Amino acid sequence: MAGTLDPVALNDWYAVATLTDLDRAEETKLLGHPITVGPGKQVTQDGKSLPVREKFGVLWTTLGTPNKEIFNIEESEEEGRRFVPCGWVKMRASGLRVVENFLDMAHFPFVHTDILGSEPHTEVLGYKSEIRHDVDEVWATNCKFFQPQMTSTRPDGEFAQLTYRVPSPYVVMLYRVVPDTDGVQDAIALFIHPIEEDLVRAIPVMYLTDQTATHTQLLRFEQVIFLQDRIIVENQRPLLLPLEARAEIPTRADSSSVAYRRWLKQKGLTYGTTTPEAA
Repeated sequence: MAGTLDPVALNDWYAVATLTDLDRAEETKLLGHPITVGPGKQVTQDGKSLPVREKFGVLWTTLGTPNKEIFNIEESEEEGRRFVPCGWVKMRASGLRVVENFLDMAHFPFVHTDILGSEPHTEVLGYKSEIRHDVDEVWATNCKFFQPQMTSTRPDGEFAQLTYRVPSPYVVMLYRVVPDTDGVQDAIALFIHPIEEDLVRAIPVMYLTDQTATHTQLLRFEQVIFLQDRIIVENQRPLLLPLEARAEIPTRADSSSVAYRRWLKQKGLTYGTTTPEAA
């Protein structure tokens, strides 16, 4: 599969490696283009060095010329936060499908049963989705969903207060209000490395206030959820994300997905979608 020429895809930053895993050279692809990651904090294409950035515990690179720097996560700069990188998971799907699945609250009771959701609490309450043009991001706010297990150490069910953020096409974030605090939020990000249009790997990273759970408990909690999602994402058809109107009929619960697809279409992104790339 040839590398893309889509300028929107090329002119962006992508997470391609964990900073602690750069002791040897690894051959891979980014957007279908062969690249070499490492050794050391470097990425090369055809022997030429690509721009790199170190942020959020991972190495970022680009094949083009981004018009802005990598977004910020304020929680990553707060003292006392636990930084938990959860490891890479490979999936046979478009990275855009992975983002959209992350945004979907409706699947919680059926895919993450007795963890993020449970019957009969299946209703997705109304929330606000918007494209914030001043920062070029998609946000979904005032999201609430009943979760039977808020964290690995808090088993009692309650309504979680959630905010979703998409700062770039292949990154999605969740902010969750920590119970019994004055609005303090945990921050969970998913960084996606698009190897090919229909093959990606992704790493969840978390900035948490939880000082009680062990590192193993936190990893297991997140990895169970992610691996459950992988089964669903890999079985969606088509593998690529349709942007055409009415290609997939949304419901009220899909408000964030509608905003995300509209944003991608406004950007002119074709990579990872069913829209043919311009010749």
